[in-house]
Amino acid sequence: MMSSPQRLYVIDDARFDAHAAASPHPEQPARLGAIRRGLVSTLRDGGAIPLTPRPASMEELLAVHSAEHLEDLQQTLARGRGVIDEDTFFSPGTHEATWLAAGGAARLAEQLLDSDESAACVLAARPPGHHATRTEAMGFCLLNNVAVAAAAALKRGAERVAILDWDVHHGNGTQDIFADDPRVLFISLHQWPLYPGSGGSAQVGRGPGLGRTVNLPLARGGTGRDYAAAMRRVALPVLEQFRPELLLVSCGFDAHRDDPLAGMQLEDDDYGALTNMMFDVADRVGAPRLGMLLEGGYDLGALERAGYGVAQALLGRRFELESKRPTLENERMIDQTRRALEDYWSL
Repeated sequence: MMSSPQRLYVIDDARFDAHAAASPHPEQPARLGAIRRGLVSTLRDGGAIPLTPRPASMEELLAVHSAEHLEDLQQTLARGRGVIDEDTFFSPGTHEATWLAAGGAARLAEQLLDSDESAACVLAARPPGHHATRTEAMGFCLLNNVAVAAAAALKRGAERVAILDWDVHHGNGTQDIFADDPRVLFISLHQWPLYPGSGGSAQVGRGPGLGRTVNLPLARGGTGRDYAAAMRRVALPVLEQFRPELLLVSCGFDAHRDDPLAGMQLEDDDYGALTNMMFDVADRVGAPRLGMLLEGGYDLGALERAGYGVAQALLGRRFELESKRPTLENERMIDQTRRALEDYWSL
């Protein structure tokens, strides 16, 4: 088994910083400064190839969003500055940053699928995307970047794409977009209960996509041992059975113990361990292509340190999650997910 990709790419752009609220807001340009210090610069020092994003095309966006949402969003952003809801702002630089973030996601998918070697690509973009549904912007998110990446991969010829979302908040938008699509497996590990209130274990998809949605809610205070159990008992076995041709990660850092918006207790190195797990499973199923797209994470120090751990894992360093049993509450919640999936996967 390979310990790291043979080829690394990183997508970043100063224009992502122009998306900035008029007053203090947790989703701030300084987040990318921290990610650049810990993750982007480490990858570049390790030989990663920098890629420049391009704006997403309407065709790429219409694959995951409604025409009405895109028209309304463009009209809203043309006003220059304001709020879409109590969480979600826009500024004069938001339109360009948002379309570049989505276009960068499409380029990530294309670059990975076109690679003849094992490869990983990191998209360090703002605004984040996993709360944006087919028809609505919400939760700091305007367009769903990881969904655009998955749709671009399908258009490129992939038949099975997996998305694992370890942001502390449930990726309701990604789930909404692909709930009935059997070609896309969506797995979410998230604090429960927490915004946006979705992501219960009984939500397993709909229609032809039944079983392709896997929700692993975890109780507040969860640590590396709880994430390890959720990964080893559910997420990894499902990924191995699905055998994706491309594995995408909604890479939020807000389950970190220092994050101000949630209550989980992951440590810096736990993100390196999760990254090792993701590349390892992609390699095991014969498709060592890993794309990582920035989502949440609002403590700048945690972003820098945990991002450094992700970079080190991609460069070949090995990390391990705590191997103790999960808490009784999280063991119960993981077992609920296993029961909800018993008609679809062998667990």
